[in-house]
Amino acid sequence: QVQFVESGGGLVQPGGSLRLSCEASGYTFSTYSMSWYRQAPGKEREWVARISASGGTTNYEESSVKGRFTISRDNAKNMVYLQMISLQPEDTAVYYCNVPPAYRTDIRFGSWGQGTQVTVSS
Repeated sequence: QVQFVESGGGLVQPGGSLRLSCEASGYTFSTYSMSWYRQAPGKEREWVARISASGGTTNYEESSVKGRFTISRDNAKNMVYLQMISLQPEDTAVYYCNVPPAYRTDIRFGSWGQGTQVTVSS
């Protein structure tokens, strides 16, 4: 059974930083790209970042997070991370990890973890 367990969220002031972690299990982690997503209050879940299976290629949502967020992974630990700097109130959301959208047609990846809440407020 595929599972994702996100952690590392919290309350941070504008301009602050956080590092989110996600532990994946139930599949061959090292052979899949991974993504981070977020869902703000009253909005749909949106894709934030992607990292290739090897970690050599990364992509980010252009308009709001590129240059501030960095995705990374540790295949030995089945972990993916999201380093976030210069956080702004509009980054407030529940953050989730999962495989990229193209792979989520696989029924194994149909469920989401509990997510981790990030709140940016003074």
